Amino acid sequence: MTILGFPAELKPHEKRCAILPVNVKAYGLLGATVHVQSGIGKHLHVSDEEYVTAGAEVVSNRAELLASADIVPSLHKLSTDDLSHLKPNTITVSYLDPFNEKPFITSLCEKKVTSISMEMIPRISRCQKMDALSSQASLAGYVMVMQAANQLDNVLPMMMTPAGTLKPTKVFVIGAGVAGLQAIATAKRLGASVTAFDTRSVVAEQVQSLGAKFLDIDLGKTGETGQGYAQALTPEQTQIQQREQAKCIADSDIVITTAQLFGRKPPMLIDAQTIATMKPGSVIVDMAAESGGNVQGSVVSEIVIQSGVSIIGTGNWANGVAKHATQMYANNVQSLVSEFWSLEDNKFVVDVEDEIQSGCIITHQGLVANSMIKTFYASNPDQTIPGEKT
Repeated sequence: MTILGFPAELKPHEKRCAILPVNVKAYGLLGATVHVQSGIGKHLHVSDEEYVTAGAEVVSNRAELLASADIVPSLHKLSTDDLSHLKPNTITVSYLDPFNEKPFITSLCEKKVTSISMEMIPRISRCQKMDALSSQASLAGYVMVMQAANQLDNVLPMMMTPAGTLKPTKVFVIGAGVAGLQAIATAKRLGASVTAFDTRSVVAEQVQSLGAKFLDIDLGKTGETGQGYAQALTPEQTQIQQREQAKCIADSDIVITTAQLFGRKPPMLIDAQTIATMKPGSVIVDMAAESGGNVQGSVVSEIVIQSGVSIIGTGNWANGVAKHATQMYANNVQSLVSEFWSLEDNKFVVDVEDEIQSGCIITHQGLVANSMIKTFYASNPDQTIPGEKT
């Protein structure tokens, strides 16, 4: 009997979780036993009784839930204290941020926990149904536009009224990945005039298909990684981008930055001098505020005013539509578990040679099993890899 234990999220103000009652039923069909911590769905108005009706067992004591589980899926990584309650060879599934959480990865190795990082799911067609990074980013794009609209003093669509014509709000989106494309689509649906830019010229057609204009800046040779992320620009290319987009920024009412580099600090795209050229009352949304920021002066979890411009660095964007975000994330996790579930053995089968698992399993049997993370740790000044003898 394999037990999936779902703990409640500990991060302050987090409303999402990793399971809904409909997922409990799906896990039951696989033959798994599901335990959930009492109150796991309270922020979504989902009662413990609904989980019980779906077939789950509700456990009040968090330590007991963790100690009995064979697989522990969650949204955010467990706390260090949580790890002390896990059995050796327990499988954890969550966002891990392994590039920046080396001490925690070391703890996972010491506890001999097999950890799966949801943000490391490979971006291949086989993985689309389990790609949590994309599902949450899509919702983030929607939420960022809604927050900007709430902060702005103007309406977004053009309105022709007896009192005069109201011009449409001008929106500039920097970065046309999953979040950026959803931001473009949302702003267009609300009637705004939208322009977008991305260092990958190949996405221009996608931007234009949504009814937006693509700002063409000649940066020379650029491209994307095998995972579909934009490659880092050279300092010279970054200067060209900042200079060429400055006029569009100054002319915009809303600017949304979505430029993030996987495993690295995001690029600074808008400096204080550029912000000062914007119209007072304009709004900037910095999607990357939590990881270093695209905008000079943005503050994590806050809205600050600089030169009369509101800079939104709220972060945790998908949490703004927590019910749908939970639905998507819980389905992503369920798809991952189902993909590698053996009905014959009634368990999740770990295979570090599999093309998916080799990309997202970070630790296994006391060692760092992920080649990308091992290479990253080896390139750092201390050059130590958790679990390996020095």
